[in-house]
Amino acid sequence: MREEATAFVPGHITGFFSAHPADDPTMAGSRGAGLTLTDGVTVTVEPVAEEASESIVILDGEMIEIEPVDIVLETLDVVARVEAESDLPLGAGFGISGAMALGTALAANRVFGCKLSRNELVTIAHGAEVQAGTGLGDVVAQDCGGIPIRLEPGGPQENKLDAIPARARVEYVSFGELSTADVLAGETDQLTAAGKEALSRVVEEPTLLSFMYASRLFAREAELLTEEVAHTIGDVTDVNGQASMAMLGETVFALGTGLSDAGYEPSVCATHPAGALLR
Repeated sequence: MREEATAFVPGHITGFFSAHPADDPTMAGSRGAGLTLTDGVTVTVEPVAEEASESIVILDGEMIEIEPVDIVLETLDVVARVEAESDLPLGAGFGISGAMALGTALAANRVFGCKLSRNELVTIAHGAEVQAGTGLGDVVAQDCGGIPIRLEPGGPQENKLDAIPARARVEYVSFGELSTADVLAGETDQLTAAGKEALSRVVEEPTLLSFMYASRLFAREAELLTEEVAHTIGDVTDVNGQASMAMLGETVFALGTGLSDAGYEPSVCATHPAGALLR
């Protein structure tokens, strides 16, 4: 057993998606596309004291309950202290719960000598997110890195991934939270129909420009745009920039200097060239 291990998991912005439920959470998931980010989550796992019976999860210095992390630890049958630092806000469409689940799986596997493969750990983290209702495709995208296209849903044994072969500067502003669980628990037929159409467009033309156009169209047709998000996207469009809404959060992301050119003071990062990694 090691004293501790640390993993970095890139943030993930989903531009569009379609929901594909299944009885087995490792087979459920989403199709869609998004950007992984150089801004992400650093997760450190260490054993708790021998007399402790419960795991502890800390995010940015505060104790917190994140169900996917709890499920990962239970699946691995370990009790641990999980301490994470995030460059990104929770609940705003950056895949933080997925990042914490995947980072916990990778680091705990090293600390406790679980002897599981990469795909097995990603499957556990993906299944935990689906089971908790906090996400459908972030984990597999964060494992992949780059600008992944999720052609088939599910964990690594089930899904099929491609990617847009590009890199980009990314700007973003967040205005608040949206509940992924609430959206996914509601009626998703309209959302899924819009997601399938968006995916067809990007598969036909796998470019950043096509991805941004499909993402904007999806946000409108799925009726997920809030007033402030729609106004901000419009401001970026007015200066000939490319912007859309992060799924699912009240967040606008733009390529290049779109938000800066529109007069905003965004956070700035870039697409991440690789997936999650142990440090």
